[in-house]
Amino acid sequence: MNPSSFTWPIRVYYEDTDAGGVVFYANYLKFFERARTEMLRAMGYEQDVLRDEAGIIFVVRSVQVDYLSPARFNELLQVSSAVTQAKKASLTFAQTVSRGDATLATGLIRIACLNAGTMRPAAIPDYLLVSLTSAPDPNIGVN
Repeated sequence: MNPSSFTWPIRVYYEDTDAGGVVFYANYLKFFERARTEMLRAMGYEQDVLRDEAGIIFVVRSVQVDYLSPARFNELLQVSSAVTQAKKASLTFAQTVSRGDATLATGLIRIACLNAGTMRPAAIPDYLLVSLTSAPDPNIGVN
């Protein structure tokens, strides 16, 4: 599978924090989602176009997150995404939120591919699977 990862910068906004001034735990899921979406976009795939033209959508099937250290308001974070497993109708992403050299959270997110009309499992198009499991262009993403 793809040993390299795509990285996307995320700025922590006030709305991302809780009463204690740290990023609210559920917002890490939003950060992961943004990075996966930007990874697809950087490869030339827009999710609305995949829905309209290929008839597929991606949904989160399961999530496992470990919170290691807090992020705070106005910090610049890096969110990395790498496909660690690809099946006919699902993908597993290993994702990390970091600040500099410090890892703040790690996640293992399983994504299912569905037919946009029936909401039943659908095969991921071959061209997309090849793109997702090939070594990424080193010019894609923020490293």
